[in-house]
Amino acid sequence: MEGMIRNTSRRAFLGSAASTVAAISARPGFAAASDRPSAVRLGLCSYSLFKAKFPEVIEAAKMLRVRYLNIKPEAHLPINSTPAQIAEVVKMLDDAGIQLVGTGTTYLQKEDEGQIRQAFEYNKALKSPLIVIGPTARTLPMMEKFVKEYNIKVAVHNHGPSDKHFPTPASALAVMKGMDPRVGVCMDAGHTMRAGVDPAAAAKEAGPRLLDMHIKDVHLSNGKWDGVDCGEGDIHFAGLFRQLQKMGYTGYCNLEYEVKANDKMPGMAKSFAYMRGVLAGMG
Repeated sequence: MEGMIRNTSRRAFLGSAASTVAAISARPGFAAASDRPSAVRLGLCSYSLFKAKFPEVIEAAKMLRVRYLNIKPEAHLPINSTPAQIAEVVKMLDDAGIQLVGTGTTYLQKEDEGQIRQAFEYNKALKSPLIVIGPTARTLPMMEKFVKEYNIKVAVHNHGPSDKHFPTPASALAVMKGMDPRVGVCMDAGHTMRAGVDPAAAAKEAGPRLLDMHIKDVHLSNGKWDGVDCGEGDIHFAGLFRQLQKMGYTGYCNLEYEVKANDKMPGMAKSFAYMRGVLAGMG
């Protein structure tokens, strides 16, 4: 996979990223906030760098001092990848000291057990403990037997008002009542907010079914929701993080940065700095 990257483009990407993170890291309190242990574990969705090659994602995660990663298959390792390609990614993660905490979002909306099994086999080969999924009310129950067979969790990702299947975590919780506890939700904080639901309240309602989280911030302006850097929007991160700590949340809060920008590293670095600062302030 390394050979697929042009050295010049990679050097340009990493050079820009390094200068950005260095500048933000120099701000007072950044190092202390980022290094302090916390019950809330911050990670990164590779989807945040959708156009980057996977080795660039690894380098960006290291610069951002992120130890946890969710891989977006369509962007960085297709589900039909060969065993050799999957093994190469596993080695890259191990060499970088980065823990794979899940993959997705993977849209399993066809009533096709073969397609579902393929997704589980892919995650098994990657040693991934969780699949973030975009199912339907009919395909979600089909996955429960695969969860039991593979011992891999699935977490339904909500996509806000435009999602005809699961706009909120509560809409997914209603379908999975009585299912195996390894079937749960991946709450997207931004989409939850856009749906008119406070993320902290949604986390409390989900309880032990909250298996994973995608973190972003959004701001309502003139009736339109816009993606912004964490801390610049309408989500109350301190309240959300306090709720996660109170309920003993054991999953991850993976930044899914969707702000439109040619260079996403400055905004991602600011977002991590803000969230780490909030956690440090909470003690």
